[in-house]
Amino acid sequence: MTVAVASVADSVASPAPDIRPETPQDAAAIEALLDHAFGPGRFAKASERVREFAPLRLELSFCAWEGERLVGVVRQSEIAVGGHRLIFLGPLAVDASARRLGAGARLVEVACAAAEAAGFGEVLLVGDPPFFGRLGFSAEATGQIVMPGPVDPRRLLLKRLGPADGTEVLRGAVAAP
Repeated sequence: MTVAVASVADSVASPAPDIRPETPQDAAAIEALLDHAFGPGRFAKASERVREFAPLRLELSFCAWEGERLVGVVRQSEIAVGGHRLIFLGPLAVDASARRLGAGARLVEVACAAAEAAGFGEVLLVGDPPFFGRLGFSAEATGQIVMPGPVDPRRLLLKRLGPADGTEVLRGAVAAP
C-alpha cells in the first residue's frame, strides 16, 4: 500500500505579500508584470489614454512583494472631471500566484486609503464590476463622466471615500488636473 505524505510546506499557507509604496527603482519589475498580465493590448485601452496625460502619484501607488519578487502593483494618477480633482486607479495587476492570497483586493484597499488620506474624495477606474463592487466601487454615479476613448459604461466605476454627504455629481470629460 502506498501512502501519500504532504510536505509541511503544502500544509502551511503562504504568507500574504508585503505591500509597500512604489519607488522609481520598481519601474522595470512593474513593466514586466504589466506586460505579462495584459500583453501589448494594454496600450490600446482608454485607461492608457488617461495615463498619457494624468500625472502618476507615486506616493499613492503600491507594490506587493513576496521576498524579492514583485507579485502585484496598483498605480494611481490624479485627474479632473468637470474641474473636480480625483484619483484614477489603474493599472492593477497581480501575478496568478498571489491572487489566492487576496493581494489585488489588499492593494486596492491600501491605495484607496492613501488617496483618502491625501485629501481625495473619489477614486475612478475601469474594471471588473464583480471584483471592484466588493470593494465599494459602482457604476451608479459615472453616467456623466466621459473617458478619452470607448469604455463599456458598466466597467467605469467610482468609489466615494469617506462620508458621502454633500458629494457632488461628477460631470464632464476626464482631463489633466
